[in-house]
Formats: sequence, C-alpha cells, structure tokens
Amino acid sequence: MAWVYLVIAGLLEVGWAIGLKYTEGFTRLVPSVLTVGSMVLSVALLGLALRDLPVGTAYAIWTGIGAVGVAALGIMLFQEPATAIRLASIALIVVGIVGLKFAS
Repeated sequence: MAWVYLVIAGLLEVGWAIGLKYTEGFTRLVPSVLTVGSMVLSVALLGLALRDLPVGTAYAIWTGIGAVGVAALGIMLFQEPATAIRLASIALIVVGIVGLKFAS
C-alpha cells in the first residue's frame, strides 16, 4: 500500500506545482484552494508511505514523479520547449525512479 500512497502523492505534487501557475500568486480563490489542498494531501500521503519505505527512496521517487510530470505538462500545456536534451533528461529521471523502485 505504501507504493500506492507514494505514486498518488507524486501525482498530487504534479497537480499542485501546475496549480501554482493558475493561482496567479494566490489571487484566484478556486485554483488557490485546490493547489493548497493538493499540497497538504501530497505531503500527508508521502508521510504514510514513509511508514514502510526508506526516506531517501520515497523522497527521491516523490520528487521524481513531480519533476517528470511537471516537465511533461509544461511542454503540453504551456508550450515549453521539447528539445532533445530536455527529453533525454526527463528520460534519465524516469530511469532513476525505476532504478530506485527495484533497489528498494
């Protein structure tokens, strides 16, 4: 169950990071409430996952899911550049996440 918590926490991290863009400096109520709610739930689920997983592994995977998700959504939603080096770097993060999963 810890891995399920961790993956959901990582996806919520993507949600709140992207949500920050839509809050416009926390001046818009609905995006701000959703963003803060995602932050709290993400950290809470990470905390639950840490009951059974090593902190280094869990934190690295949590931030990795967030980094990959935000980078991908930045490309799709905000027309950020999808250069070869950027995509290769994202792929390296994914390889690191998978490696950590199998090493734990």
